[in-house]
Amino acid sequence: MSEKVLTGKGVGVAILDTGIFPHIDFDSRIAAFCDFIGQRKRPYDDNGHGTHVAGLIMGSGKGSKGRYAGAAPQSHAAVLKVLDRHGNGSVRDVMKALRWVKENGTSYGIRIINISVGTIGGVTANSRQLVDGVEELWDEGYVVVTAAGNMGPAPGSVTAPGSSRKVITVGSSDLLEGAGGISGSGPTSDCVCKPDVVAPGARIISCAPKGRGLYAAKSGTSMSTPQVSGAIALLLEREPQLTNVEVKMLLRESAVDLGYHRNRQGWGLFRKEKFLSM
Repeated sequence: MSEKVLTGKGVGVAILDTGIFPHIDFDSRIAAFCDFIGQRKRPYDDNGHGTHVAGLIMGSGKGSKGRYAGAAPQSHAAVLKVLDRHGNGSVRDVMKALRWVKENGTSYGIRIINISVGTIGGVTANSRQLVDGVEELWDEGYVVVTAAGNMGPAPGSVTAPGSSRKVITVGSSDLLEGAGGISGSGPTSDCVCKPDVVAPGARIISCAPKGRGLYAAKSGTSMSTPQVSGAIALLLEREPQLTNVEVKMLLRESAVDLGYHRNRQGWGLFRKEKFLSM
């Protein structure tokens, strides 16, 4: 694990993903990096997914003169690499990362856990293990934000751990129907309405690793999720006393109904400005 001295006053976010490239937009705010795939010490991202996600949360926009800044550019990240260069991983490694957060989260000022990762194959012992793992951290006070997955739009297509009753599950508002209608839909196997909210997910521009230009476009619920996580980080900078349940209720109260069924859109479209003004 590599460690850096924290700077600024931002909230800490744990990002479980493919890793992170030390992009110009991250300054010195990669507070910790732990590689559960290759056991390397220095931050890297051999896929690009994790760097893109991190940029949407904490990118400063320095490389784009502010055009592609993340939602919370003062926040810092503990990045836990649980996916390989192909974007694949194991439940075992995700569980190791969740335990890392449980053991180290307080030391790094982590309030939010962003998981743009999901299982494939329906309800299994592995998916139940993931749900139990994120719910344990939710019960400890962390704001856990997960992707609804890209297995939709059929009912029951929300992936684990986004199928958890407790955590905040995010779908994609512009990937709900038509040929691109891939955003995961509820209900879950436990008859829980999911997702909770939806946010834009089609061709979202964010940070890219070295050799692929400074920025790139990606699509999916993985891109919708960090937009919500970043806004929550910004909110908690201003109002650190808020609990995860209170944050979730603010999401519900600020969402805008798009007219879809509850199991497609959740409470509705996430609106950052409205959420931050509640």
